[in-house]
Amino acid sequence: MRYYPHIIAILFFLFFLILGIEPLDRSVWIVEVIPVIGVYLILLFTYKEFQFTNISYSLMLLWLVWHTIGGHYTFANVPFDFITNMFNFERNHFDRIGHLVIGFYAYPIAEFLTKKRYTNTIIASLFGLFFIMSIAAGYEIVEWAYAVIEGGNTGIEFLGSQGDIWDAQKDMLLDTIGAIVSLCLFWYIRPDKKEVI
Repeated sequence: MRYYPHIIAILFFLFFLILGIEPLDRSVWIVEVIPVIGVYLILLFTYKEFQFTNISYSLMLLWLVWHTIGGHYTFANVPFDFITNMFNFERNHFDRIGHLVIGFYAYPIAEFLTKKRYTNTIIASLFGLFFIMSIAAGYEIVEWAYAVIEGGNTGIEFLGSQGDIWDAQKDMLLDTIGAIVSLCLFWYIRPDKKEVI
């Protein structure tokens, strides 16, 4: 699996290009894919200096794919009815899963800090958790600001609250739960102590 990062980088690039064709709302797509492009380029340009484990790359890929799909359809309009109907939900929860998945980035953060020996495992884990929580809060503020500035349907679609007044708080909670789950996996695997794929 030596070339695993290269393979998924190419496959994701092709996936991204395909979903960039005729998105539901081009304005929403642009603002939604900015963080995706940013993360992808950071991983691409730092690969020679630092390689994550394949587990980290897989966890990061989940969010890249999920967010790209959400950008194509707008999160509230992703065809996710089978889940909505299966559990008799009142809203589309595609975005909620996306928030859970972004929390998985706590794992590669902790991995990076411990492998570089910047800090011990406990501090690295706490930093990963608090970093995700900070990003979650910051992103909710950006969503709110963009919705106010842009207004109209584009602002509403980017905000994606679907009428839930507690949407921002629930999103931040799911980011945090995702971080905790991934850090439990980190402590189970302990990539800082051994070579893992």
